[in-house]
Amino acid sequence: MTDATMNQEERTALRDTVRRLFADQCAESDVRRIMESDSGHDPALWRSLAELGIAGLLVAAGAGGSQLSAVELELVMEEAGAALAPVPLISTAMASVLLDGELAEALAAGRTIAAVALLGALDWTGGSNVRIEGGRAQGTARFVPDAGIADIFLLASDEGVHLVERASAEITPLPTFDRTRRMADVRFDGAATRIGDGAAARRARDIGLVALAGEQTGGARRIFDITVDYARERHQFGRAIGSFQAIKHMAADLLLEAESATSAARDAARQVAESAAGKDAAVALAAFACADAFLRCAKDGIQMHGGIAFTWDHPAHLYLRRARSDVQLFGDSRVWRDRYVAALDAMQKEMAA
Repeated sequence: MTDATMNQEERTALRDTVRRLFADQCAESDVRRIMESDSGHDPALWRSLAELGIAGLLVAAGAGGSQLSAVELELVMEEAGAALAPVPLISTAMASVLLDGELAEALAAGRTIAAVALLGALDWTGGSNVRIEGGRAQGTARFVPDAGIADIFLLASDEGVHLVERASAEITPLPTFDRTRRMADVRFDGAATRIGDGAAARRARDIGLVALAGEQTGGARRIFDITVDYARERHQFGRAIGSFQAIKHMAADLLLEAESATSAARDAARQVAESAAGKDAAVALAAFACADAFLRCAKDGIQMHGGIAFTWDHPAHLYLRRARSDVQLFGDSRVWRDRYVAALDAMQKEMAA
């Protein structure tokens, strides 16, 4: 299967369409409503995204999907991150490259939601203990995103990918610092159907990292814009605080962080889409650079707002919560810095051979 390609004009149109949908159905008031609900999920918003083809962005055209690439996924995730959208887009993107046939069709149509648990060497929590033997999965996967609303579970490791039905899963919701992204521990005890190999599992992990990098980039840009707007409007000592040298310097540093994250995320998406030789290094770079940029933009944005940003009514703390949550998802920055160095070393050895 070959991913379809879009030209720049088509990508801009896609991005604008997604931005309008989030503006209409995922404003701050909607985010707060959804995050306070029992499930943390809005079926109406998810249906709208499915109708736009976003749920099936990476699904094959023959299964009702758009069959686009990681490049388009990253752009869509920038808009999702900017809106703090509480939707299972990352899980769905990962599942999209693992499923085919009727399940892929149901995923693209928004009828089925899949949660992906990374196991073994891919396990970012270090605490999962799921064993798959004789066509049966037993054990617990830790901190599985979107588990509470999932219809099926995909267990992905270097040994392969297995599908487990919800009926064979016991779900324990976990308290989360970021209420817009729910997680749960999932205990499995039931049939596990093998649907893919280790290469498919690693591709799904890379797709998840690209999607997360896009989300972090969009979040960093939005909190930066919110902060700059506040600096223009807030006056102190008869002047806009944005005219003070210290604020200017902080804003310039945050702009550099947001722009660098954008470059890293989009380059990783391109290299994954092209299966380029340097994709492992590009994905690892995006994994820590975008996480760190989002966290810094959120933290410094709150500092530049002053006390108002710590109040529940202001959106700045919501971005900080998402940034702190995202920096741990799929492995923290230290892990990905080490893997970035290892990927560079591997490339150098390959070139020297």
